[in-house]
Formats: sequence, structure tokens, C-alpha cells
Amino acid sequence: MNLPNRITLARIFMIPLMLVFLLLDLEWWSYGLTLGNYSLPVNQLLGAVLFIVAASTDGIDGYIARKHNLVTNLGKLLDPLADKLLVAAVLIALVAMGKCDAWIAVIIISREFAVTGLREVALLEGSVIAASKWGKAKTITQIIAISALLLNNFPFEWIHFPFDQIAIWLAALITIYSGIDYFVKNKNVLNFSKM
Repeated sequence: MNLPNRITLARIFMIPLMLVFLLLDLEWWSYGLTLGNYSLPVNQLLGAVLFIVAASTDGIDGYIARKHNLVTNLGKLLDPLADKLLVAAVLIALVAMGKCDAWIAVIIISREFAVTGLREVALLEGSVIAASKWGKAKTITQIIAISALLLNNFPFEWIHFPFDQIAIWLAALITIYSGIDYFVKNKNVLNFSKM
């Protein structure tokens, strides 16, 4: 197994550990960083750090694979799967923590399933649907929004600016738009006359 695939697998293996930090209720974890009105429990800080590290490996594994000609079919399968598992797991944890509305998580996760299904149908038809600029924008806004929610709106909480809520709404809107964009641009894949 090559280095990019190992990095991708490491991203997948970070997910359960991150969920332990975010969801396991231990009394000492409620202590943490407190600065004025801002506070961040130690478990949430550890979960946020793991999420940011895991999310940053997405670009690293792809870069290494392309630069050193290490692109494999396994990597093509694992990389998008790792991204979807990471985002879905953390969104579900944020809903459980009361930091994200369930409907936003459902929209984002549903879009991921829908576009993955579209890509699978395209593969069966012998074509590949490449990532679009809106798909990349979706990923970036989701990572920023989730990071802000995990960090309790740091540093914007000090000036009482709801950046985390604005960011998650923006991520949801871009997620919806990017999903529509994929289906409109690839409507030929869904040839209902063959069904």
C-alpha cells in the first residue's frame, strides 16, 4: 500500500477516536480553555484538532498521489469515501451535542449520498464525473463551518459575531447548489428511457 493510501486510511481511522472525544461524557473533560466569556472543553478541543488534521490530509494525499504518479483505484475509492465519512460523522456528533440543526446535517449528508449515487451510475455507463469547482467550494465551506462549530465560534465569540452559524448555513446552501449543479451538468447519465 502506497503513502497516499496510508494517509487516506489514517483519516478514516481518526474518525472513531474523534467521536470518542466529542461524544464520550467524562467529568474531567468538561474542564478546558476559558478566556473571559469564551470556553472550550478539553474533549471538544481534542476533537476539533483531530478533525482539522484529518481534513487537511485530504489535500496532502491527493497531492502526493498526483506528484509521484501514485494514483490507484483503491485511492480513487477510499479518498472520497474518507471525506464523506469524516463530514457525516462529525455532523452527526454536532447534532448530538446540540451545536448543529439536524435538518442541516440531513441536507449535507443526503447530497453526499445523491452525488455518490450519480457517480456510480456514471461509472456503470463508462464515464467519470470529475469534481467541480462547486464541489470543491462545498468541501472548503463545510470544513470551515464544522471547525468553527467545534471550536465554539473561536475567535468570533469574543466580538459576539455568529460566524459559526453563518458558516454552516453557507455550507448548506453551497452543498445544495453543488448537488444541483452535478445533476444538471450530468443529466445525460440519468437516461430514464432505459429504465
